[in-house]
Amino acid sequence: MKTTLLAVGRTVETYYIEAIREYAERTKHYIPFEIEIIPELKNTKSLSTEQQKEKEGELILKSLQSGDYIVLLDEKGKEFRSVEFASWMERKLSTAGKRLVFIIGGPYGFSEKIYQVANEKLSLSKMTFSHQMIRLIFVEQLYRAMTILNGGPYHHE
Repeated sequence: MKTTLLAVGRTVETYYIEAIREYAERTKHYIPFEIEIIPELKNTKSLSTEQQKEKEGELILKSLQSGDYIVLLDEKGKEFRSVEFASWMERKLSTAGKRLVFIIGGPYGFSEKIYQVANEKLSLSKMTFSHQMIRLIFVEQLYRAMTILNGGPYHHE
């Protein structure tokens, strides 16, 4: 099964881009993994927060495929310790279908339509981080989960 991180908006800081790329490449040694970027909306000054979320939601929906298992990275989602996330990943990789898709929304979160199609919500922290930072934290945790499952030396209890 392929695992995909779908994110709204591009990462602009070079140090984040390099670190995200590094962890994504490391993760590919364990599972098929890709990052898909949905371009940020243009001319948003005339749009309300809800309109922005709706438009981003439409773009997210276009990127999804039939049979995807959809996991929103959302502040109201379930939290895991790294070892628990690894166990969760192990279960999902064997049961979730053709593609396991994690989604990072835009600056205002997700539209109601996206919440309706989601299978689950996960939170990486009770704290708020920038969208660029969340991408890095997620790919690092995904890599960590894969090393835990494969007995690698990266994670220490």
